[in-house]
Amino acid sequence: MSGSFVVRSRRVVLPDGERPAAVHVQDGVVVAVTGFDEVDGQVVTLAEDEVLLPGLVDSHVHVNEPGRTEWEGFASATRAAAAGGITTIVDMPLNSVPPTVDVEALHVKRAAAEGQVSVDVAVWGGAVPGNTGQLPRLLAAGAVGVKCFLLDSGVPEFPPLDDTGLRVALTELAAVDGLLIAHCEDDDVITAAPQSGGRSYADFLASRPGAAEETAIGRLIAAARDTGARVHVVHLADAAALPMLRAARAEGVRITVETCPHYLTFSAEEVPDGDTSFKCCPPIREAEHREALWRALAAGDIDLVVSDHSPCTPELKRLDVGDFALAWGGIAGLQVTLPVVWSGARARGLTLADVVRWMSAAPARLTGLTGKGAIAVGKDADLVAFAPDERWRVAQLHHRNPVTPYAGRELTGVVRRTWLRGHLLADDAAPLGRLLERSEG
Repeated sequence: MSGSFVVRSRRVVLPDGERPAAVHVQDGVVVAVTGFDEVDGQVVTLAEDEVLLPGLVDSHVHVNEPGRTEWEGFASATRAAAAGGITTIVDMPLNSVPPTVDVEALHVKRAAAEGQVSVDVAVWGGAVPGNTGQLPRLLAAGAVGVKCFLLDSGVPEFPPLDDTGLRVALTELAAVDGLLIAHCEDDDVITAAPQSGGRSYADFLASRPGAAEETAIGRLIAAARDTGARVHVVHLADAAALPMLRAARAEGVRITVETCPHYLTFSAEEVPDGDTSFKCCPPIREAEHREALWRALAAGDIDLVVSDHSPCTPELKRLDVGDFALAWGGIAGLQVTLPVVWSGARARGLTLADVVRWMSAAPARLTGLTGKGAIAVGKDADLVAFAPDERWRVAQLHHRNPVTPYAGRELTGVVRRTWLRGHLLADDAAPLGRLLERSEG
């Protein structure tokens, strides 16, 4: 479906709240939002148990193409996104080979994605030692910002920045108001922690203590304060870091923060020994952290929720031996992000408007994708028909590899239909996604 039509529902999540409405679409763009009965022409009316949401924006996805396409790839990742109500993903600069640390690598990645993406795709650049001069060029070429690690990334082609390198990069970015996002764990703290090995999740958790996140976030805050640059903390797991983030924002440091569905769903106490599908870095922490992260989301102290979809082959997860030290660290969950977060939110008295704020509006704002993030006049007609009360159990997903800690989990909320710029997406449809640049819908 494209051209001119109307989608209406008794429940539509709009920027000013939820109400009955009709969304008028022309040539892939929202041209009017009217009352439910103010319609003519071709009209799609959602079922009584469905809510119309804006398409989600997932600004933290590891597609791994080119170079490690056996881990995922644009075709499978974007099919999974579409099935999960995610109409825009932003691909991380690693674990693709080459990593997206210069303009040439950015062109290589775009060429790999061309013609096989089912949703819209933007990209992050990367900040590594020695590429400071490339950072403004990456932004000018369309990257939405750049990512760095403050400790070893796990892949040799994407080394971390030390404090000097971090400040040099931020100084360069501040000159063009560019955004740096950072994996915040401190190598010295982890080196001093008990070293893990084997099947014990408690031992693995002790090897990546919360203090590693707090120390690295403190370093990032100090560098951002001194340079005036915009920074963002990815995948916060340690709730003890929240007070320093609140204080930094109160004094004017330009810092935002995200968390992820796995930190909001699981707790360390329930991770089975040897089940390395749960391994990620920073690790899933105790239930008290999970509940504090939810409170921070409700209070506005955490800005967004994104998947950090980081899959690999089953062999690299080392489920055969269940050794957390040997297994690749990353959670696969792109397709189930919306129902996972909604299941947790509704259990805590939060609303679909909250979920849309965390998972659509805020990631679009972070990445400068101004055509995304809301059902509003002038925005892309990225729409999702969502059944918030329907229960289902996670089984086969569109991810290239089947390993996920969500396997078999009962969730609430089903994505029934997804429109991308006014086109109804289907599993057997030709890929309709576009490659986006910052400030582009």
